[in-house]
Amino acid sequence: MEHNQLIAMITEAVMEQIRPLPKINQIPVAISNRHVHLSQEDAQTLFGPNYSFKIKKDLSQPGQYACEERVTLVGPKGVIENVRILGPVRPQTQVELSVSDGIKLGITPPVRDSGDLANSAGITLVGPSGSLTLPEGVIAAARHIHMHSTDAERLGVKDRDRVSVTAPGPRGLVFRETLIRVSHNFTLEMHIDIDEANAASLRNQDYVELLLVNHLPP
Repeated sequence: MEHNQLIAMITEAVMEQIRPLPKINQIPVAISNRHVHLSQEDAQTLFGPNYSFKIKKDLSQPGQYACEERVTLVGPKGVIENVRILGPVRPQTQVELSVSDGIKLGITPPVRDSGDLANSAGITLVGPSGSLTLPEGVIAAARHIHMHSTDAERLGVKDRDRVSVTAPGPRGLVFRETLIRVSHNFTLEMHIDIDEANAASLRNQDYVELLLVNHLPP
């Protein structure tokens, strides 16, 4: 091992020892840019029969991954190219945009929880082997927190709770009505879109703090 590499390793080890631990109610942030989840049928329309997507990288939530492949979104007033596909395939195609993306395309994606697609916005998708027009399926994903069941117990929340979260800093603000999603397969992380991140000057892996819980009615 070279001398400089040894110094770098020692420095990193020391920094880990003195780096402050996050508070018990702090949650790391993941910023979600525009992306598409495809159904198997729609994937074949856009990329051809029996097409296998190429995994670019695994995402922080287990079993989820970003694909090499991208599509073009076409709206009444504009086009957005090179929109990444996330896998695996889903029962219904879901396009997740920011409100700013919707303005560029000329559509109004409603703020919805993932999977709540009834009467949402429509869009045209163009791939290398075809195109399709969705009558619905485009949303601005509601902010949410993934957490393992042990995290939920530690923080005193449960699946489908709505919580308030505060972002620190000179542009700090409170994110209200943040959905809690609990699973044994989840990793602790708050997902916000790029508009929300810019509003609070947040970056990936910054920390926000859980404030309070408003239990939803049954």
